[in-house]
Amino acid sequence: MKWQLQEAKQRFSELVRAAQVDGAQFVTRHGEEVAVVLDIAEYRRMTGANVDFKDFLRSAPDLDALEIVRPREPARPVDFTGHQ
Repeated sequence: MKWQLQEAKQRFSELVRAAQVDGAQFVTRHGEEVAVVLDIAEYRRMTGANVDFKDFLRSAPDLDALEIVRPREPARPVDFTGHQ
C-alpha cells in the first residue's frame, strides 16, 4: 500500500501494523516513493542479518530440479608437457 508522508506520520502505528500483516508499505512525498516500511523479519531476511550458516545453507535453491547437460563430444586434448 502507498501512504502519503503526512498520512504516514499521523497514522504511524497503523502503518507499522500494516507492514507486519500485509508486507511492505511505501511512503510517498508529492506522489514520488521516498521510503518503505518493512516488517523486521522481512528486513532481516533481505539483509541476511541474524542468519547462521546452517540456516543460510537451508535457504539455498533446490538443486535437484537443476538439469545439467554435458556435451557428448570428447574433451579437447590438453598438453601437460608445457610445450606449445
